[in-house]
Amino acid sequence: MIHKANECNVRELFHTISASELYDTVYTLRQPIVENLLYTGTYLFAGAPKVGKSFLMAQLAYHVSSGTSLWGYPVSRGTVLYLALEDDYGRLQQRLSRMYGTDDNDKLHLAIYAKQLGSGLDAQLYSFFSRYPDTRLVIIDTLQQIRSVGGEQFNYANDYEIVKQIKRLSDDCCFCVLLVHHTRKQLADDAFDTISGTNGLLGAADGAFVLQKKKRTDNYATLDIAGRDQQDQRLHLEFDRDRCIWDLTGAETELWISPPDPLLSAVADIVTIVNPEWCGSASELTAMLAGESISANALTRRLNVGAERLFAEHCVRYENSRSHAGRQVRLTLVSSGGHEKA
Repeated sequence: MIHKANECNVRELFHTISASELYDTVYTLRQPIVENLLYTGTYLFAGAPKVGKSFLMAQLAYHVSSGTSLWGYPVSRGTVLYLALEDDYGRLQQRLSRMYGTDDNDKLHLAIYAKQLGSGLDAQLYSFFSRYPDTRLVIIDTLQQIRSVGGEQFNYANDYEIVKQIKRLSDDCCFCVLLVHHTRKQLADDAFDTISGTNGLLGAADGAFVLQKKKRTDNYATLDIAGRDQQDQRLHLEFDRDRCIWDLTGAETELWISPPDPLLSAVADIVTIVNPEWCGSASELTAMLAGESISANALTRRLNVGAERLFAEHCVRYENSRSHAGRQVRLTLVSSGGHEKA
């Protein structure tokens, strides 16, 4: 009896789903903020003091808030909150006007003061998101400024918990939080080993960027990128001192591109600019795919798994829902900005 009671208690600790249930579900996947570089979630951005991090943060904030591509990478436009906690408004005014002039930009919001984590910052960020639900990016410059009083203990558990709290918020609101942080003076073979603090910071984050120069006076730098939702990369940058802009001069890593999926292409061809939406059962959809020998159940699972690719490569949004009439599939052709085409 004791053995059975213990067995029941263990079972109650876990909620599981089968692999079949996994494939039968469409999950909301992380969306790109800057394609192939930055996605929804929580990221670290580390570099030595005065290496040019704040200029790059202002550059990123401008491009996301204006929707202009960054170094040729497509950008998903939305509201940006830039917490420049080591600056003042006068310095921000001079920096941004020198970089991009004085044109209107109502989607870029700046603040030089914020509460600390665990002492009101969470509420401030949730409140901002409630006012600006199209928020795509929050930059916190720097992480040290939001550490709670007494949070100077640099051990793995504390570092992990700090990033985990921010990650919980970014996941709830489906935006990206970029935590600006410093690197150590000690060199390392792996750029990410130079991030100040313990591996708990990187372990809890969805990804990280490390900006490094050989000498502080150099105009050249490398930007190493690692994350759960993008390939590891190393970019070579050059700082234009006249415009205070980082330019991309080259990439060491060639991005891997998935081979074409004929099934996804065939599904995408069902919706057009003239008829941008289709809705029906999986069986009806299967019947429309000439030359594709696949069952309705297998097709649904392929689309559940391939929903992100269908959207990214063909601008077709896929939905699978159940109604009184049974399970329905909906395909919607959208523009590159994410809005339904007329």
